[in-house]
Amino acid sequence: MIRRRYEPEEALHVADSGLEIDRISKRYGETVALRDMTFTVGAGELFGFVGSNGAGKTTTMRIALGVLAADSGEVRFRGAPLDLDVRRRFGYMPEERGLYPKMKVAEQLSYLGELHGMSRERARSAAAHWTDRLGLRDRREEQVQRLSLGNQQRVQLAAALVHEPDVLVLDEPFSGLDPVAVEVMSDVLRETRDRGIPVLFSSHQLDLVQRLCDRVGIVAAGSTVACGTVAELRDQGAAKLVVHAPLATAGWADGLAGVRVLDVRDGRTTLELAEGADDQAVLRAALATGPVHEFRRDRPDLTDLFRTVVTEERAA
Repeated sequence: MIRRRYEPEEALHVADSGLEIDRISKRYGETVALRDMTFTVGAGELFGFVGSNGAGKTTTMRIALGVLAADSGEVRFRGAPLDLDVRRRFGYMPEERGLYPKMKVAEQLSYLGELHGMSRERARSAAAHWTDRLGLRDRREEQVQRLSLGNQQRVQLAAALVHEPDVLVLDEPFSGLDPVAVEVMSDVLRETRDRGIPVLFSSHQLDLVQRLCDRVGIVAAGSTVACGTVAELRDQGAAKLVVHAPLATAGWADGLAGVRVLDVRDGRTTLELAEGADDQAVLRAALATGPVHEFRRDRPDLTDLFRTVVTEERAA
């Protein structure tokens, strides 16, 4: 069983070179949007931020960017509270399109670079680099509104990167992308991480988060309820056994201490083991039915963990 509540003190071990979200709270009247939201994104770390719609992900990002003000708590970067100059060094990719639809791609990226203080020559060079890197070389002179949604998403990422940010924050960056574009964007995020930049992104594509991220924070009802590497989170989940005993009759595992039958299909039984349950007792019971062709322990994937954590939080 996953521990339900993530304690804020656990988030503060990351070196001060990263981004710290420290006990952020936000209310809208009687509605609590955030309640002591706490996590860190270290320098050179890809951090996946996952939760149901309305869990508080976008509100947290907007507070980090200064778009919204928190009622309490603090956002820090490299150990110091954020000010306007520091926030100008952030790169942000919103879930909604934030581009000028009638501007040409290269013109728009150069303009955004100049707004962030780059010289015209440097901004144009950066725009050319990112359109090349993101597969948009042949689209530079097209208006954004004439691009496919996937290519607009690539331009949106280029806009977040063009000014060489110190922190990258992305809200659902993979939404609407085809598999090729997903791989391109994944590679770019890894390269950004490898340059020592903290990268925070939210996504509902949990299989992608599991494959891509160094650490993951699961949020529910405005709070961080679980946080760690994918391996750490998976180790917290309830253990599962898959047993293929083709001669076993229905109910062969009933009554085993700490064991719950999850699924029976084609001679394979999937079991959930409570903490401390004896898997060898399960094996002996399976062998008593006849030959056992498969006996393996599975760790839950991130989708299973997310479902479990959110269900427990709602019940609480």
